[in-house]
Amino acid sequence: MKNNSPSLSLTAALVPVVLLVALLAFNVSVFGDDALSGSNQFILLIGAATAALVGYRHKIGHRVMIEKVAENVQSVTGALLILLFVGALAGTWLASGIIPAMIYYGLQIIHPAVFLPACIVICSIISVATGSSWTTSATVGIALIGIGKAMGLDVGMVAGAVISGAYFGDKLSPLSDTTNLAPAMAGTDLFTHIRYMTNTTIPSILITLVVFSFIGVFQETTAQADLGSLLTAIEERFNINGWLFLVPLVVIGLIIQKRPPLVALFIGTLLGALFAVLFQPQVVFLMSQEAVQSSAAMYKGILNAITVATEVPTSNPLLNDLFTSGGMQGMLGTIWLILCAMVFGGIMESIGALQAISNALLNWAKNTFQLFASTVASCLAINLTASDQYLAIVIPGKMFAKAYKDRNLAPENLSRTLEDSGTVTSVLIPWNTCGAYQSGVLGVGVAEYFAFAIFNWLSPLMTLIFAAFKIKIRMLQEAKSA
Repeated sequence: MKNNSPSLSLTAALVPVVLLVALLAFNVSVFGDDALSGSNQFILLIGAATAALVGYRHKIGHRVMIEKVAENVQSVTGALLILLFVGALAGTWLASGIIPAMIYYGLQIIHPAVFLPACIVICSIISVATGSSWTTSATVGIALIGIGKAMGLDVGMVAGAVISGAYFGDKLSPLSDTTNLAPAMAGTDLFTHIRYMTNTTIPSILITLVVFSFIGVFQETTAQADLGSLLTAIEERFNINGWLFLVPLVVIGLIIQKRPPLVALFIGTLLGALFAVLFQPQVVFLMSQEAVQSSAAMYKGILNAITVATEVPTSNPLLNDLFTSGGMQGMLGTIWLILCAMVFGGIMESIGALQAISNALLNWAKNTFQLFASTVASCLAINLTASDQYLAIVIPGKMFAKAYKDRNLAPENLSRTLEDSGTVTSVLIPWNTCGAYQSGVLGVGVAEYFAFAIFNWLSPLMTLIFAAFKIKIRMLQEAKSA
């Protein structure tokens, strides 16, 4: 049994990819929005089995593939735990009235005409402060989706605005893991990377803001007509007050202080449970589904909010759709998807398919533009096949670092391109860890928000435009003199 990956031909490497994409496309056409409920997961396993057959043909042993799959699964352990705690946090924040309070005040403060660009600005600020697009979506993102629904806006549109702002902040925050990883792979320092990245990132977010501002002006909403009844229905069910905002402020503060996200989310869950008991005991008893109010019923209501699907009915049917939570149980479908994606990505990596695809792209690059285009294509290919944004930064970063140096290009060119095409496009792929997470947390399918995640698909186009017209392409001599 060999321990090294074979030198696969590009044709052999692409066989599992082509089959996977074709099967996923057919599966989605059959199941529609329900494809993520389980059928897509099995399609990923079919793709993994196909990759394994290619591996067996090239003398790659079963143990080598399983070890790489295990390594991939281990790499997303933190993400899986975060998903569980996000589900728990969403449940207690509903029971405590935190999410209803955000919706209650948001409906009064944010005018429908500026709501979409406001989503971008709010999420950008939170994401820069926390360094995490995931935390942003799990806190203010959920509330903004709720406000958008209450206004009668398309949820895909709102999710696109939330994701655009969250990933803009994630890219530019020195607290972000990907923002630190990209310069490390390319061979430059963090703040040089951030400064150089603004060249493409600022135009992308400005265009995104302009587009959403234009869309907002022509949006017809139901908020003005139904505002009174919505607010009344919230007041009837929840005790709304400003103290509830202490919990999200604590969570955001912990992230800013560089506390581990798991710690911040766990504390946020516990505080949400405490505030539910203090401010919304009637809601907790409702969630317990017990006929007699008691301490045991209170305990059961809190645990139900954390672990299983719960809902808080109101006098307004629209709010009934908003005030539901899947708890930890609601995240299991997303976790299942990520695990299956890691199986496919692990086998693809173990048989040398990812290396073969990257090598083909690198060999194609004969000039500066083609080098940038190859980097973008490589990041997209890794996001599609390995289903992980970190691999989409690490593998192309390692592959292309010498090529950029040989072309006399400063390493920040590579680090910027890795972020523009690796970090932000991961959320556009349903089976990628980021796409699965955002879709699961926001409750909006990737297909619904894809077209509206303008910043995310515009970023790789912007970096290609800069490369094609040789705008802000820094040479090694300039970097050294600076």
